[in-house]
Amino acid sequence: MIEGQDIICFSNDWDGDPLSKKHIMVRLAKRNRILWVNSIGNRNPTASVHDFNRAIKKLQDFAKGSKKVDSGIHVFSPLAIPFHGNAAARWVNRKALRWSLQRACRQLGFRNPITWSFVPASAEVAGSLGESAVVYHCVDEFSEFTGTNKAAILSLEERLMEKSHCVIVSSEPLLEAKRPYNPNTFLVTHGVDVAHFRTACDPHTEIPADIKSLPKPIVGFFGLIADWVDLDLIRFLATSRPQWTFVLIGKVVTDLKAIQGLANVHLLGQKPYSSLPAYAKAFDVALLPFVINDLTLAANPLKLREYLAAGLPVVSSAIPEAKRLNHALHIARTNDEWLDVIQRLLASGQTGPQIRISERMDRESWDAKVEELSRIVSTLKRRMPAA
Repeated sequence: MIEGQDIICFSNDWDGDPLSKKHIMVRLAKRNRILWVNSIGNRNPTASVHDFNRAIKKLQDFAKGSKKVDSGIHVFSPLAIPFHGNAAARWVNRKALRWSLQRACRQLGFRNPITWSFVPASAEVAGSLGESAVVYHCVDEFSEFTGTNKAAILSLEERLMEKSHCVIVSSEPLLEAKRPYNPNTFLVTHGVDVAHFRTACDPHTEIPADIKSLPKPIVGFFGLIADWVDLDLIRFLATSRPQWTFVLIGKVVTDLKAIQGLANVHLLGQKPYSSLPAYAKAFDVALLPFVINDLTLAANPLKLREYLAAGLPVVSSAIPEAKRLNHALHIARTNDEWLDVIQRLLASGQTGPQIRISERMDRESWDAKVEELSRIVSTLKRRMPAA
């Protein structure tokens, strides 16, 4: 692993669910110092109460400056105007971000840091903070998210890739899309906290009461319930098999009308990451029911590996990264295929967490992925001319 480095990480908000960014930086923080920069936004804000409250929280967090949240990790919440298609807003962002980040780096004693960015909007300041290297780590096709200014995000991303010393991507489609902008583009797929999710296989792990009381079999999903989750498919499955129980666990940020009124569909809300293996233990089969579009075709959903590390039989939409794991899961392309595959899995009796499935993920650990990332960055820095 790289060590002794100061790293400025542009990412999502620290207090959100642990995504790939947090898994990576927590491990790097064991031997390096991290300044985690909370989200500077990809999508334009709306007049919603949610966006207003989020803006107020960002103002409050900015006023506090950087704060230590974990060993080796400080979090800073910058002020940014997320209207990336507006030249004046970009100018303000560039000046304000550079000033505030340089101040935070001085306070922490950062010198010659590595900027490790997961967000295109960082293009406004990346490379102007006295860095020894700039890394763009692309884990999504950001321009395809609902509510973004597609042209502006693509322009920012192109600028960031061109100024980066290397680009790291998490899926094959992203590799093909980003490599033309930077020849030093590398594929490193996501990892998984195998030990954490394998506790679903432990007979001593207790199933939470709110799912334990539901009738079996349980066909489950956990993750953000957004517009890329195929709720029409869930409705088809639930109405076709009213004797099955469908459980959706996660924060809801989309319209649920497709599944409203279905007695055998249960939304249990967002659950702590620490409790997900216990909920997974109650699943007979896990689902990744994604709508097929440009966003999901480029995605590498963490939950695929998390389901498998929990030892669960998995049925997934036919996205490329699911096909990479087709030795460990099942792929369905039509509604009838979904129904047939789940039916066969339930009839087989090989349902619920199974250690033999979990063991297939041993080589997919986050520790192994961070070592791979470190090798890429270490090789990059050795090849760079001395400052």
